[in-house]
Amino acid sequence: MPSRTFGFRRRIGLAVLLLPTLLLAADLGVLWLATPQLAADLRPTSAELLWINDSYGFAMACLLVLAGNLGDRFGRRKMLLFGIAVFGVASLAAAFAPNPGALIAGRAVLGVAGAAIIPSTLALISDMFTDPRQRARAIAMWVTALSTGIALGPVLSGVLLERFWWGSVFLAGVPVMVVALVVVPITVPASGDPGARKLDAISMPLLLLTLLSFVYAIKHFGEYGVDGWALSALLVTMLFGLLFVRRQRGIDNPLLDLRLFGDRTFATALVLLFVGLAAMNGVEYLVPQYFQLVAGVSPLPAGLLMVLPAVGLAIGSQVTSALARRVRSAHVIAGGAVLAIVGCALIATLPPGPSGVVPAVVGVTAMMSGLAPITVLGTNIAVGAAPPEKAGQASAVGQTSYELGLAFGVAATGSVMAAVYRDQVRTSAPEGVPGDLVAEVAGNLGGGLAIAERLPGGDALVAVVREGFTSGLQAVAIVSGCLAALLLMLALTLLKRVDRIGAAERSEQPALTAAA
Repeated sequence: MPSRTFGFRRRIGLAVLLLPTLLLAADLGVLWLATPQLAADLRPTSAELLWINDSYGFAMACLLVLAGNLGDRFGRRKMLLFGIAVFGVASLAAAFAPNPGALIAGRAVLGVAGAAIIPSTLALISDMFTDPRQRARAIAMWVTALSTGIALGPVLSGVLLERFWWGSVFLAGVPVMVVALVVVPITVPASGDPGARKLDAISMPLLLLTLLSFVYAIKHFGEYGVDGWALSALLVTMLFGLLFVRRQRGIDNPLLDLRLFGDRTFATALVLLFVGLAAMNGVEYLVPQYFQLVAGVSPLPAGLLMVLPAVGLAIGSQVTSALARRVRSAHVIAGGAVLAIVGCALIATLPPGPSGVVPAVVGVTAMMSGLAPITVLGTNIAVGAAPPEKAGQASAVGQTSYELGLAFGVAATGSVMAAVYRDQVRTSAPEGVPGDLVAEVAGNLGGGLAIAERLPGGDALVAVVREGFTSGLQAVAIVSGCLAALLLMLALTLLKRVDRIGAAERSEQPALTAAA
């Protein structure tokens, strides 16, 4: 009978795997507080600023499935070490980027590193802990590290920005990654799929073209709305997607085992992960900027204000595992979604001034705590629905949905934010301000305040900028609240067959396991 406690070596190995996971997530959050300084220094356009934030998640999402397969074939520990090394180099490049284009490229390479690290860590954990209860606990800790890293990123950023320049936020994780590079081979056993065969050279570009065209459609929709280019990109996505599916069904060594999607539980988990993370990331990305640009809070206190949401997310992740053993997973996720809706409603009423700090903290804490269940249960359900030898693929697909949700949240809600802000600045700018300066302020979401403050007698324009940012954040909170409501409805209607964490009535699963 398996031990109910983690062995000493496995505890150390788990801790080592959680470190790069936490840092990867924190690397997303560190930019949220650094955005005003970064925008004032590099002067990116609103579109470039969104790409700086999105390129990381989108690059990771496009490569996760490929990286998961490479890990299965050549060794998950080797893939993990490769990702750790690339992450360190890319962090240095991003920290000293001289222009927006270089920073976007550096962030994209960080996404490549993340694609190598994320599925490797989750697959290694699944391989190290074969007992279902132990594996559920280990996965819950992994998800907690991932979610907490996102929340702790602004806290770390605030500490660094109080004394250093914006590029320092990328350097904090480099020493930790160096330590992980040394310790992983000692504490984490090698793992892979002994039955893995040579990867299909045609499947890889087909999958990349499918995901890249989908990413372009998301970005273009976020910036320009529904137009011919966005619809064309979606058609291209469907074309390459159909070619990819046809290819996978016709070869003996598919890049992605489509039988995974035949399990309704697995497919449902992917949908819920995408919707839930999209609901979370839009608001979470903008609130730290609200503290600085609207409430006038300096970076360090602004970072410390994000401690309570980080704690709420961590506690919510841990409480979820206990609740889901006693309450149906659908009800746990739905209850959390209700709390998230309340938090979004509070943020949607924020005032354009310092009095909004406390409501903003309370609102984002409620939202992140409420969305913690889907980050834990969605990942656990997705991995648990797959046979053990497909852990790499399952974790990669699940994390692809996770990362696409995060990136979509920033892209879609960030574009809503930019549109509302731009419109309000242009229509409410005080008389006497030259049109070119108004256009510059309206087109620079993160740096507009710095430009307005440099103008003689620019107090009226500063007030307009703050009101425009607040209006944009309120619109984003409404969008996120609608996504949380969608999550609630989907969980109650699509998760009827999932009883408790790690246990589902899957009629398709025996056939899938036998066929695999």
